[in-house]
Amino acid sequence: MAYDGLMTYRVVQELQSLVGGRINKVHQPYSLDLMLQIRSNRQNAQLLISANAMYARLQLTDTPIKNPQEPPMFCMMLRKHVEGGFITAVEQIGRDRVIVISVRSRNELGDEESKKVYIELMGRHSNVVLTTEEGKILDAIKHLPPSQNTYRTIMPGSDYLLPPEQHKFDPLTEMTEGLKRIDWNAGKLDKQIVATFAGVSPQIAQEVVHLAKTPNRDSLQQAFENVLRQLDGPYVFQQLANGKERFAPIALTAGDIESEETYESSKEVLDRFYYEKANRDRVRQQAHDVERLLKSELEKNQLKRRRLLDDLKATERADELQKYGELLTTYLFQLEKGMRVAEVVDYYDENGAILSIPLDPLKTPNENAQQYYKKYNKLKVAKVEVKKQMELNDAEIEYLETLIAQLDVASPSDLLEIREELAEEGYIRQKRQKKKANPKISLEAYTSSTGTEFFVGKNNTQNDHLTFKFARRDEIWLHVKDIPGSHVIIRSTEPDETTLLEAASVAAYFSKARASSGVPVDYTRARFVKKPSGAKPGFVIYTDQQTVYVTPDEQLMKSLKQS
Repeated sequence: MAYDGLMTYRVVQELQSLVGGRINKVHQPYSLDLMLQIRSNRQNAQLLISANAMYARLQLTDTPIKNPQEPPMFCMMLRKHVEGGFITAVEQIGRDRVIVISVRSRNELGDEESKKVYIELMGRHSNVVLTTEEGKILDAIKHLPPSQNTYRTIMPGSDYLLPPEQHKFDPLTEMTEGLKRIDWNAGKLDKQIVATFAGVSPQIAQEVVHLAKTPNRDSLQQAFENVLRQLDGPYVFQQLANGKERFAPIALTAGDIESEETYESSKEVLDRFYYEKANRDRVRQQAHDVERLLKSELEKNQLKRRRLLDDLKATERADELQKYGELLTTYLFQLEKGMRVAEVVDYYDENGAILSIPLDPLKTPNENAQQYYKKYNKLKVAKVEVKKQMELNDAEIEYLETLIAQLDVASPSDLLEIREELAEEGYIRQKRQKKKANPKISLEAYTSSTGTEFFVGKNNTQNDHLTFKFARRDEIWLHVKDIPGSHVIIRSTEPDETTLLEAASVAAYFSKARASSGVPVDYTRARFVKKPSGAKPGFVIYTDQQTVYVTPDEQLMKSLKQS
């Protein structure tokens, strides 16, 4: 895990700036995430505490998060005991991923009290526990009854116990002593380092072994010392050749590194690594039923399209049946009832070939001709209807693919709007709620590197609002060509080339083509974009467009996004 004990050590060092600060607000935006708003040294700070199994962490953040209207019970408990209180200490327990924040506040009678908030960052065992100064548990973000754990009970009223001691060496104070425990003949030195030293993750251990080069105690100690000296340097974020990302509180040289960025604060590197991942994970959890529904509907419509294609292929015989009817009508005088085949000259063939036309012997020649005309007319009508059904079906497929693409980049608030749209379109049932007369629609705002603003719609509700209400007539509108994606409006009637290309890159990122290169993006003035009568949400047609080709760039998108 990248957020190891050494990362915790550095974060806690940075959080010393909060000591003496006042906790003004406590929010619980998600079931396992807390946000504390703190006023310290005449500045406001946001402290994020997450007990999410995949993304457990403690960090300062600049990322705004929307809060629920009804706070959960644990949030209410924290507000009662620590809101308005002052932080007196932020400490790491040993070198583990356990932090305790001490808070001094006043109770309802005005008497001073001290509380402790224990933050345990341990994967699926992560937790946040509020206790009295004496260690009596007041509440926890996750309850752990005796039936689940006989060693420690995390329930209101129980005594708080720290997670079991692992009896490892502290690499900052006991490195030399710990290295004496390494068995040089056992191999797998990185795993031995992890097992020996507290707070050292596999990636830090691999870096130590990589720097040591030769496996002996002196080189390993020198490499270890080199790594620990970097704990006051910049943080690193790296993209690996296998597509994975990683961060560390030190420089990393081990592994196949494709690109690297450095950051001066943990806030920057942790937001860079976790924000999008945590958001997408929340959306995946919340949108599982929506995604399953959309994919099921898409499969049904794709099957329907294949069947319509078969029906369309069958209608291709219409012209042949018409010809049979006309030839039979022409040669009626040569035919008799009871014939099974009519051998006639095909005057449509330039060589005058003989054509064999099957006949029903129970019908007269004229009845056979009329039968072919009837089949022809039936197929002619069917062809028009099948084409009409195919157009409707193709529009439905495009709509569903657009929604699926929007789910991939949706935030939790975007997902709410997608659910409301699906309810309005009759795909899902929702409890009837009084619809707001003018619902507030948020659009993601960006600023190009030359200073021009542009805005992105991330779902159909936002796209329609952006294009037909927000945009001015001659501002520039962008959309990926022939691919489901977002609408983009540049707040300019004559944007410079840099702004145009950057806005096109963001449009390509928020589309189904985000993993492609050389993506065609159309742009035109907003007045040339129209919505056909009865069209699905988000669907438009446009004219007078020009096309640029761009490659989506997630880093560029993030750097241009306004906070």
